[in-house]
Amino acid sequence: MALPTRVRIVDVGPRDGLQNEKQMIAADVKVELVDRLTDAGFGAIEVTSFVSPKWVPQMADGADVMARIRRQPGVVYSVLVPNMKGFDSALPTRPDEIVVFGAASEAFSQKNINCSIAESIERFRPVCDAARAANIRIRGAISCALGCPYQGEVTPAAVGYVARLMKEIGVQHVGVADTIGTGTPRAAQAAIEAALAHYPLDEVSGHFHDTYGQATANVYACLELGVSTFDTSIAGLGGCPYAKGATGNVATEDVLYLLRGLGIDTGIDLDKTVAIGQWISGVLERKAFARAGNAMAAKRAA
Repeated sequence: MALPTRVRIVDVGPRDGLQNEKQMIAADVKVELVDRLTDAGFGAIEVTSFVSPKWVPQMADGADVMARIRRQPGVVYSVLVPNMKGFDSALPTRPDEIVVFGAASEAFSQKNINCSIAESIERFRPVCDAARAANIRIRGAISCALGCPYQGEVTPAAVGYVARLMKEIGVQHVGVADTIGTGTPRAAQAAIEAALAHYPLDEVSGHFHDTYGQATANVYACLELGVSTFDTSIAGLGGCPYAKGATGNVATEDVLYLLRGLGIDTGIDLDKTVAIGQWISGVLERKAFARAGNAMAAKRAA
């Protein structure tokens, strides 16, 4: 299959990225990050999550952030919700899309939420029903799709199983996520193909962590299948508590550089994106985890 001519990038840095930061990030910074991404041309941004502040204190200001961002027409501002309580908290903030999630590993599901995969997905049924009633789009994330910190290998059949369950409860788009970053290109393709047995091509996306340096290769492997939506994180923000040393999600700058080299349109300004990555990394007082971004910034400085 020919590579897609246009790719949709969902920047998950404001939520999936900053959520992993140990230092508390001011709401002003989160709002500015979202606004800068909007200004750079991003058509989809994962802004925050509505989870218990006891478990994720970094996201306790989600409603405040959602109220203050400068929304632009046509941009999808999404939020992650873990249950009906989270959905009820998110609803007044007018998200364009909610994100629900489930693991492709039974061991991960049992270890983290003390229930089976099937039970974990079924818990989202009322959330999906409520979202549809409110005309809010529903995106699902399949975590540990290419490996689990507890059971190791995760089969494509397990990914397909979760995709089927998500389809049954009304999830409209499904993302295949390599949560611990152990996946390689052929494994990524096999996982994507398993999801494609239940969803059309334009409703399946890739979400890759760069723990083993395979994330951009995995993105390319999915492009070969015709996948045209990917989650990325500005400056490579994020991480995974189950993968020691993980540098987080694949950096948005690196994926944009790859896509530009392939002649694939995104509608996003790469130079502005590099500047955003350098800015937020400066706020966090560290170097960006974006190879292309750092190289471009150094070249510009020279």
